[in-house]
Amino acid sequence: MNSMELKYGCNPNQKPAKVFMKDDQSLPFTVLNGRPGYINLLDAFNSWQLVQELKKATGLPAAASFKHVSPAGAAVGLPLSDLLKKVYFVEGIELTPLATAYIRARGADRMSSYGDFAALSDECDAATASFLAREVSDGVIAPSYSAEALEILKKKRKGTYLVLQMDENYKAPAAETKEVFGITFEQKRNDLLINNELLTSIPTINKNMTDDAKRDLTIALITLKYTQSNSVCYSKDGQAIGIGAGQQSRVHCTRLAGSKADIWHLRQHPKVLNLPFKQDVRRPDRDNAIDIYISDEYMDLLGNDDWQRVFTEKPAILTKEEKDNWLKQITGVALASDAFFPFGDNIERAHKSGVSYIAQSGGSIRDDNVIETCDKYNITMAMTGIRLFHH
Repeated sequence: MNSMELKYGCNPNQKPAKVFMKDDQSLPFTVLNGRPGYINLLDAFNSWQLVQELKKATGLPAAASFKHVSPAGAAVGLPLSDLLKKVYFVEGIELTPLATAYIRARGADRMSSYGDFAALSDECDAATASFLAREVSDGVIAPSYSAEALEILKKKRKGTYLVLQMDENYKAPAAETKEVFGITFEQKRNDLLINNELLTSIPTINKNMTDDAKRDLTIALITLKYTQSNSVCYSKDGQAIGIGAGQQSRVHCTRLAGSKADIWHLRQHPKVLNLPFKQDVRRPDRDNAIDIYISDEYMDLLGNDDWQRVFTEKPAILTKEEKDNWLKQITGVALASDAFFPFGDNIERAHKSGVSYIAQSGGSIRDDNVIETCDKYNITMAMTGIRLFHH
């Protein structure tokens, strides 16, 4: 089969809609369950490329959580610490490396991952399917599924959950085209390989780059390759922890992604870990309550009874001073940008979120100011010489 009718295009009024292959080639994917939509497949094919590159670069199983053609999270299957198991609410659950990769990807920004499209680099096993089954998700793409995993996923969303199987041997053509307003664009596919070799040009005084930092910067750069530009990605411990996508100003990307990284770290604060949730609280309500509790909006809840919906008792405030003190101790965060930083203000903001390592293209007329700001905070910065715009 070389074509497939879709439910509709980007919006319900955009009908008919379909995907098809040229030259009578067969579609390189199979629908095992559900019915795909236009945006589902955009998420699926972008996320599939991302996880395949992550696995190739790190040698580890990889997963991504996509929303609106940008990743909300991406990660590799490094073991979870006891602390992160508690943060991700997976204590006492048997986890495989692939399940761990998706748990990390989903946990990067749980609010944005609500209703995501998941991508898995390896065969979906029962452990990963069981985790997907309990989350609000629109679909998944993987190279294959175990019989038990497929049975689990086919029951999700009253049997309509979208399950796609991708042909691992499919190779996209060297040239890619797209049509906008009846005009066809063509360009060479961005087949640039991202690895540690891009991190060797270090103009800062501090040139120390640990293996973990190289891994996290590589993960961040690959994530940015499939994120709508402008984009910036903070990463740590084998996963993205904050992604800022599609902003017109780079410093806005850095602020947006930095605020998400701060929330990821604040979720590990003892007061957050010990919030008195009611046992029957739904996961989306719990995640929303945590984000509100961490934010200044929690002050607004103290004057009404909203807290009673999710908590057994009114939690003590996490004060601004407590939050600031918690974040001040954070170090070792990696930050990558899909293009150069034009001003040192990006570095100032990154420093507030514990960034110790940076990878960016370089090439700004103010590179000297950016380097000087890195030196001010003893940050190691690599200039990759590559741009990773994605539209």
